[in-house]
Amino acid sequence: MRLFFKYGFTLAFCVFMLMMFNSCGSRRNMVYFQPDSSQINTLYEQYVPKIQANDILTIVVTAADPRATMPFNPVSMMPNGNLTQQTDLALRPTYTVDDNGDLTLPMLGKIHVSGLTRLQAIEKIRSELNQYIKDPGVNINFNNFRVSVLGEVARPGSFIMPTERVTILEALGMAGDLTIRGVRENVLLVREIDGKKTMHRLDLTQQNTINSPFYYLAQNDVIYVEPNKSQINNSKLGANTSVVISIAGLLITVISVLTR
Repeated sequence: MRLFFKYGFTLAFCVFMLMMFNSCGSRRNMVYFQPDSSQINTLYEQYVPKIQANDILTIVVTAADPRATMPFNPVSMMPNGNLTQQTDLALRPTYTVDDNGDLTLPMLGKIHVSGLTRLQAIEKIRSELNQYIKDPGVNINFNNFRVSVLGEVARPGSFIMPTERVTILEALGMAGDLTIRGVRENVLLVREIDGKKTMHRLDLTQQNTINSPFYYLAQNDVIYVEPNKSQINNSKLGANTSVVISIAGLLITVISVLTR
């Protein structure tokens, strides 16, 4: 019986130490943007997202005389429950960039905007409006600037960004940040460039990542955080828990029989 307790305790201790070893981590693998000799010179203007096919844009035209803008701002009115009245809530007009990269606007017809930044598209549309309106104003916003964050984060999902100026850190923050089990040195970013999916790896533990052309995100980017080895091992252990318990029970039984 004494040997039974001895070997049983030894077996349990080995299993415990193995689990503790698998869950160990180091500061070097956890801390973001650790200082190094890199110079931080990231400029957002270098990586401004470009308008792409199938983007949905809200476009509002303004002028000193609001009546002059009416042909360019189609308005939908929402009923307030009383069929004899309408609310003054105007729905901002939205337009989808077609597969050729064109917008079709009232009065102006087709305007090619694919490959332009938001500010460049504003200037292009303003120049077209000059023949109809004196000193027109144009406001353009992305309606579908969506970023998806998957893998080892607290709240994976897709997020609509309020602005196109968004960094990978802000997207991860919206997803609740990486869990303790997420690999920070090898974060995958999937981006569509000229209609083709491209994959890029970012090391969030390195300060130089701030200079990456993928530090600022584009619409429809997908971020994937892979699990570390400990999480993978734990998942394997969880899947085989019943087998491990059965084997351990058999070994303890054999030992107790042999030591009687």
